[in-house]
Amino acid sequence: MPSFDVVSEVDLQEVRNAVDQASREVATRFDFKNTDSSIELSGNEIRMHSATEDRLTALAQVLEEKVIRRNISLKALDKGKVEEAAKGTARQTITVKAGIDSDHAKAINKKIKDLGLKGIQSQTQGDQVRVTGKKRDDLQGVIQKLKEADFDVPLQFINFRD
Repeated sequence: MPSFDVVSEVDLQEVRNAVDQASREVATRFDFKNTDSSIELSGNEIRMHSATEDRLTALAQVLEEKVIRRNISLKALDKGKVEEAAKGTARQTITVKAGIDSDHAKAINKKIKDLGLKGIQSQTQGDQVRVTGKKRDDLQGVIQKLKEADFDVPLQFINFRD
């Protein structure tokens, strides 16, 4: 019976490379001179620090450019709110989301059920959703509909088996 898995994965090495590139660019750009701006990655969190909120916004734009260039979806980045730090500076934490949580898994399962395709079943397995069906064409239709829908997480389709 044909099946595939719906997952939400982020290559942390690519995220690390994007943060390193952004950090190097910030160090050399004139508009960031004497603003004490920094970007650092620790675990699944990216911490940004700068002198003002405006510079923090520009810092986020530089990071987003590098992330997009590395083929990482911006949906994988969950921006926290801007906080005031010591001496009037600003900081922000961005969390890298990986895996499908239970709420998103329920939404994906509901979307698949709402398609009304005969013989298509889906079930949540940890942080992924397994979809099985009788016909390969029906499964490809499910993939197409899931790509069109917006679930606020980047979706990948792996382990397509016949």
